Amino acid sequence: MSAIKLQGNSSGAGTSVLQSANTALTLTQTLPTLDGATIGYLNIPISSTATTLAAADVGKVVSLSAGITIPASVFAAGDAISLYNNSASTKAITCSAVTTKIAGSDTTVTSATLAIRGVATVLFIDATNCVLTGNVS
Repeated sequence: MSAIKLQGNSSGAGTSVLQSANTALTLTQTLPTLDGATIGYLNIPISSTATTLAAADVGKVVSLSAGITIPASVFAAGDAISLYNNSASTKAITCSAVTTKIAGSDTTVTSATLAIRGVATVLFIDATNCVLTGNVS
């Protein structure tokens, strides 16, 4: 009976070795990239944006130490950005010329408050309409 040996790492990248008594077959897995970022469910990149969300923040987590502004006409339908309040005080989310609804309601807001250590996601319906979900009021 032949033994099969697999080697790799927890991220899914690396080398897999299939080995029998007489033969070894090595398979190398390379994860795809887009604009220098690895594509897949490995992690969510952290953004360094400080005051106003930018197109480069799409698909990332913005770690807030101060309030943040959501600008109009920067994002497209389906764009999503997560916000994390990395502090012991609430943070303001200002919706600048963007129609923002709080998820689960028909309320339009021009500003919202992100809870202490709270997480929220901004989902863009189109360039000027978004939905805010998570620990917001």
